[in-house]
Amino acid sequence: MVTRSSPHYVYMVRCKDGTLYTGYTNDLGQRLQRHNAGQGAKYTRGRSPVKLVYKRRFRSYGLALKAEWAIKSLSRKEKKALIIAGKKTCFRTGNKKST
Repeated sequence: MVTRSSPHYVYMVRCKDGTLYTGYTNDLGQRLQRHNAGQGAKYTRGRSPVKLVYKRRFRSYGLALKAEWAIKSLSRKEKKALIIAGKKTCFRTGNKKST
């Protein structure tokens, strides 16, 4: 159950075939376990194990979804740059840099 106090994460994982998957969750550890158990997103089934390569925490569900959409709109090259930059990159979602 998502509550106001729940953390909201946007994350990227690298699949065993080298592709990147971007998603949203409010429980990052559990979500990664589900991906690796073949119970996560349809895209990652058959591409496990996956490795977490990027995560960012948001204060609200809405901001997290905007960031997820923004990341999914990036080219592979831009996603790789974001991974390298870590969570220092801000999107135009009104969210300040998180620590």
